Amino acid sequence: MTRTATSARAEILLVEDRASLRRMMERALTQEGYAVTAAADGPEGMRLVAERGFDLVLTDLQLPGASGLEVVAASRRAQPRTPVAVLTAYGTVQSAVEAMKRGAVDFLEKPLEIDDLYALVRSLVGTGEDQPEVLEIPGGPAIVGRHPALRAALGLARKVAPTASTVLLAGETGTGKELFARAVHAWSRRAGGPFVAVNCAAIPESLIENELFGHERGAYTGAGQRQQGRFELAQGGTIFLDEIGELDPGVQGKILRVLEERVIERVGGGRPLAVDVRVVAATNRRLREMVDEGTFREDLYFRLDVFPIELPPLRERRSDVAALARHLLRRLGERSGLAPPELAADAVALLEEQEWPGNVRQLANLVERALVLHEGPTLRAADLEPLLGGIAAAPGERDRIRDALVATGGDRRRAAERLGMSVRTLQRKIRRYELQGVPAYRQ
Repeated sequence: MTRTATSARAEILLVEDRASLRRMMERALTQEGYAVTAAADGPEGMRLVAERGFDLVLTDLQLPGASGLEVVAASRRAQPRTPVAVLTAYGTVQSAVEAMKRGAVDFLEKPLEIDDLYALVRSLVGTGEDQPEVLEIPGGPAIVGRHPALRAALGLARKVAPTASTVLLAGETGTGKELFARAVHAWSRRAGGPFVAVNCAAIPESLIENELFGHERGAYTGAGQRQQGRFELAQGGTIFLDEIGELDPGVQGKILRVLEERVIERVGGGRPLAVDVRVVAATNRRLREMVDEGTFREDLYFRLDVFPIELPPLRERRSDVAALARHLLRRLGERSGLAPPELAADAVALLEEQEWPGNVRQLANLVERALVLHEGPTLRAADLEPLLGGIAAAPGERDRIRDALVATGGDRRRAAERLGMSVRTLQRKIRRYELQGVPAYRQ
């Protein structure tokens, strides 16, 4: 499990077979205050990521015993939210790109510059001045948080933004895929052009082709004049295709043609029109599984999966919940003309222990309801608890709490230790699940 990183004692695994370089990097990072564990070959690096939690893994690609790609894969299996950066020899950038497709978040070329190493590590695990809590994105709401998993995704977005590569954003509903798409656009050479967002799931199947590609006059009954589609409106800029997994196979084929040939045809038109558009796609579904099931075109999948970025769900970056809630209170307060209350410590603890299946979007809805309903300068856990009824709990949580109470004879302190939570949190959950009388012979 990834620890919450601090720039003072972030734990770094360094996998490098060349002894002189390994010692130099270990000494440089230790002098900067990082805790460094070094490994001299691939198998040792793979063993360490399986046994211990790290905030960052740095691995060479050419290693004895097992390759750096195998270390990347092992880290992704054992610690999927820990960022991994790879070291690669000059002129072999393609190998680094392959590593990034397998889950690495960045790379450094050898010979290594120490300043570049420091900058990379700070960008992935630094905090405080190195990592602003609120990152303003032109044209959209801010991205809030310092969790390493979020910062790793942002690092990938910054890396790919200046290129022409197609980007595929993957993540649950409400994790901020459109925010990241806007960030890629804002940091790109196309920032002066339009950003056009299309929710593929919200447009009826009978209209999606017309919306994307436009139509010629007389193309169908009611088409009294020519109309440009979203691709033409995005000319010179970026088109964001949200929920691309919802497109039917016929439209998927037309998207594939745009990516391959950079041309479109309007409905009812007979000639191709050139478009200069950068495509950023997003999905909350597993496209690889859809390909295997025959519901998504494999050739389109490979065209989209050039540069995948996976966004972490809110439950995996709970350390960002308080900052997000405070930011949302301020922003919504400004919009509605209401003074935002301060969050009490027990309110923060309550928010951090929720599962948030709807992610940031769900947190925003809760905060907005609390802002409208609450009166007073401080928002406490008791004020939020009545608003949490619609938030799903972890599967089986009620049964686990009940079993722990029965096993400890109703001793809430021992039950809390058994469950790995504070007594205060346990007491809140007992009230929530109406377990006050468990076991029946002891309150």
